[in-house]
Amino acid sequence: MKKLSTIIEVLAILLTNIMCIVVIYNCTVLRYAPGNSAPWDVGLLFAIPFVIGIIACSAVAYIAKRKGK
Repeated sequence: MKKLSTIIEVLAILLTNIMCIVVIYNCTVLRYAPGNSAPWDVGLLFAIPFVIGIIACSAVAYIAKRKGK
């Protein structure tokens, strides 16, 4: 269970990094591309699925770590 917990923790860290890249890219595209009808703040909505995944990974890792003891 300890290995599983470590793998899921690494996955949560990777999701955090990928979330930052995706949100920054989408905010930049919405801000500097001409002719967009949406404000650049809409790019922040792309963070919602990542945040849910990070919370789920953290919860599963915590549970796996507790069962491994």
